[in-house]
Amino acid sequence: MSRGNIAIWFDPATQWYAPSKGKQGRNQTYFDAAIQCCLMIKSLFRLSLHIVTGFVQSLIKLCG
Repeated sequence: MSRGNIAIWFDPATQWYAPSKGKQGRNQTYFDAAIQCCLMIKSLFRLSLHIVTGFVQSLIKLCG
């Protein structure tokens, strides 16, 4: 049994940032799948949204 290890797999084909729609108003920044991923990690580890955002950003940075 390995304690303290966590394995999270991100599909390399997943798009995190939503494309610009060219319409008036604020553009959607992230795809819905990215938001769902963050909310799942938030509820799983009982973290605040601010902490989850930094955690996921660091994971993406590690993945390249």
